[in-house]
Amino acid sequence: MTSITGDLQRIKDDFSEQLRGADSSEELQTVKVAFLGKKSALTSLLKRLGSLPADERPAAGEAVNSLRDSIEAAILEKKAAIEEEESAADELKNLVDVTLPARGRGWGGIHPVAQLTQDVVEILAGIGFSVALGPEIEDDFHNFEALNIPASHPARDMQDTFYFPDGHLLRTHTSPVQVRAMLKHGAPIRIVCPGKVYRRDSDPTHSPMFHQLEGLLVEKDISVADMKGCLEVLMEGIFSRPLKSRYRASYFPFTEPSLELDIECVECSGRNPSCRICKGTGWLEVAGMGMVHPNVLRNGGIDPAVYNGFAWGLGLDRIAMLKYRLTDLRVLFEGNVPYLLSGRV
Repeated sequence: MTSITGDLQRIKDDFSEQLRGADSSEELQTVKVAFLGKKSALTSLLKRLGSLPADERPAAGEAVNSLRDSIEAAILEKKAAIEEEESAADELKNLVDVTLPARGRGWGGIHPVAQLTQDVVEILAGIGFSVALGPEIEDDFHNFEALNIPASHPARDMQDTFYFPDGHLLRTHTSPVQVRAMLKHGAPIRIVCPGKVYRRDSDPTHSPMFHQLEGLLVEKDISVADMKGCLEVLMEGIFSRPLKSRYRASYFPFTEPSLELDIECVECSGRNPSCRICKGTGWLEVAGMGMVHPNVLRNGGIDPAVYNGFAWGLGLDRIAMLKYRLTDLRVLFEGNVPYLLSGRV
């Protein structure tokens, strides 16, 4: 018992010295392992109790356990003090002055295509157009047949359509909305149809999902001059300045006659032979249009002997690329928020 008493005193003195030198949580953990771990001197003493005479074991065991308890209590007390000091130091290091004014929260931005759509709708609303919307999953009648595109028509190959097993499809243009609007409201009608459309295409200037906007005006005694005036108002409104325009003969199954609209290059106005936008031609193709085909009017429930009208379509993504001077269409769909919200757009 005398030898164990001496060992206990040495352990106690050694522990007190090392505990005073522990100034961090890591150092305190080292002390704890050294005096309470499986290889500690205190654990060795506990193993020696069995070799003592039977009458000495209770007192020796009580002394060893008492020292163990006092060590554990001292470590817990020291741990609380160290944690409080570390917390205070960390608070000073990361001090927040609550009297300073708040930084505030940055505002988000509207996606360029959404902003352009809103601008176009507002321009056309100023000349009497209202918005019409329709489903993105369409049937063959509204997407093709009603627009004078029968099953055998070669124009179907141009659409490169996504079909569902039940025969429905992802609309390839927003023209089906025009048919639905004519069937629902009849004539006269003056609508603009913005929305997503889908085709099997993907490269720097094409996307399998893109945004289109089409317009339809059906009244009595409408002429090509009315159509040209409407499109020129729209283009000048989008680009915020008058632009030269030219019209080229084209073909669309749902209009007759059919035209395509070119505007002067918004980058160089035709003065730069090496312009990256117009490739030196001075012109940019921006829209297709024409007088509504009589068959389309009939399929929309309107008598072509009484009413006529015009329709046009343009790609909002293409216009956004021109307006915001983008070189790759795909950046509009990749979710690159810093780019979309930067000064470039």
